[in-house]
Amino acid sequence: MSFRFITKSIHAYLIDYPVAIALIAAPFVLELGTSEPAAMWLSVVTGVAALLLAALTDHPAGLVKIIPYWLHLWVDRAVGVVFVIAPFAFRFSGLDAWYYWVLAAAVLLTTSVFNAPEEPVVTRSTLGGRTAA
Repeated sequence: MSFRFITKSIHAYLIDYPVAIALIAAPFVLELGTSEPAAMWLSVVTGVAALLLAALTDHPAGLVKIIPYWLHLWVDRAVGVVFVIAPFAFRFSGLDAWYYWVLAAAVLLTTSVFNAPEEPVVTRSTLGGRTAA
């Protein structure tokens, strides 16, 4: 049994938009920014950028579909790396730091470990069909 279950559709519908909205709202609900005001605004800015990225990505929930899905995944991974580094770079502590480290782990696991590889078009077209002899 494969643990790589996050398909392009799952990522598009169940992750992109809800996570973007959570990144915008969570800092206010959790009252982030006690150690450094940037802790609140980094999440909000990232959430707005994530909404834009989701809307522009070529996946089922994309509105304009100009960014390839593979590039979207690499941008997500880069955000995960930024979230690992941010608490050190901006001197976040307490909940501010843990918020970003948990998000980093979730983003990097989602986009790297649990991400289902896309099947090549050749493989998809021959599924269930006969091959010419």
